[in-house]
Amino acid sequence: MTEQKTVKKPLVPRKYLFSFILITSLFALWGFANDITNPMVAAFQTVMELSAAKASMVQFAFYGGYATMAIPAALFIRKYSYKSGILLGLGLYAVGAFLFIPAASYQDFSFFCISLYILTFGLAFLETTANPFILSLGDKESSTRRLNMAQAFNPVGSLSGMAVASFLVLPYLLSDRRDATGQIVFDSLSEAEKADIRLHDLAVIRDPYVAIGLVVLCVFIVIALTRMPKVREEEATGENRSVRQTLSNLWHNKVYREGVFSQVCYVAAQIMVWTFIIQYADHLGINKAVAQTYNIVAMSLNLVGRFIGTYIMKFVNTRRLLTIFGVGASICTVGAIFIEGIWGLYSLVLISLFMSIMFPSIYGIALENVDVQDTKLGAAFLVMAIVGGALMPPLQGLLIDQEVLLGMPAVNVSFVLPLLCFFVVTIYGYRTLKAR
Repeated sequence: MTEQKTVKKPLVPRKYLFSFILITSLFALWGFANDITNPMVAAFQTVMELSAAKASMVQFAFYGGYATMAIPAALFIRKYSYKSGILLGLGLYAVGAFLFIPAASYQDFSFFCISLYILTFGLAFLETTANPFILSLGDKESSTRRLNMAQAFNPVGSLSGMAVASFLVLPYLLSDRRDATGQIVFDSLSEAEKADIRLHDLAVIRDPYVAIGLVVLCVFIVIALTRMPKVREEEATGENRSVRQTLSNLWHNKVYREGVFSQVCYVAAQIMVWTFIIQYADHLGINKAVAQTYNIVAMSLNLVGRFIGTYIMKFVNTRRLLTIFGVGASICTVGAIFIEGIWGLYSLVLISLFMSIMFPSIYGIALENVDVQDTKLGAAFLVMAIVGGALMPPLQGLLIDQEVLLGMPAVNVSFVLPLLCFFVVTIYGYRTLKAR
């Protein structure tokens, strides 16, 4: 008998390596935008004197931009190219960031929300483009692992955003200063004093967005001057397939259809967990700057989990791992609900370890058996699923505003919402594992 030698295919072929590195940098860029924005909910709540529900409209605007622009982004790259979609996305990202300058001058909360809305038009283009592009840069069997590897750099950007919020924004917000009893001084000031502090604090919030806008312009120039390879979707024949036929194909693909719903739930859970860590800590008497360090620990766990999870996928089926991590996230969320005090906060932070592989794994599983000609629009709906981050945080904010629910702190009870979302993700992982 002749022994056959198995050829091990690289995760990223050499000819695609530079493009992989360049596009992977985009994951860090939208990670920065996501996670410098999360703590701004609490910052706006204080400086603009808003309820938790109204302040969470920051998230509604931010993630609503994904819902608005994901489908137009897919149609744009169907007609043109991945590179064109990336460049347009970077341009919109920069415009939204620079709009923080007039928003701070007018001191208008709605203007900030509009700026974030436009900024996320750009992020929708980037995510709709970059995720399927990474999937295509190599062998299809390793596509989900490859996306998990690229997505591992998303928390790098997120940690950068959190670090900026923790060390350059939140500590310098005069509106969050407290007296000896732990009460916020801002609430007792005159309107004239509040106006001066508001002008200062909104400038502090503005500056990081302007800085990232300049970085985005630099990346725009580099990518504009770089030749990108054609990948499977762009080389495929029959690109004249109608949108209606593509939509029909996607709808009748059960794994894809359920994947989109699971992604809506996952993103909703992720944004609720990361947005309201600060409110959870605030209930324990911890100020915003210190509370943000718990967010940084959570994101660090998410980063570690992403690399560990990507490695484990060499030996464990992605669907099985998604199911296991879904169970882990659910258990930690139960702890955040029922354990009052600092250990409840620790349990809330630990959820991020188990969330680490969820987004790219759901994304990869959902697209695995989608026809190559339907991938671009299929990717768009999975990005559009990020609308979950717009819909659920305001609802959780309404629960938190009640202060007490069922005899427990409302901020604890509010985490029932992400718990339900993690149940959906766990069931999706289990169902797709059994189906396979």
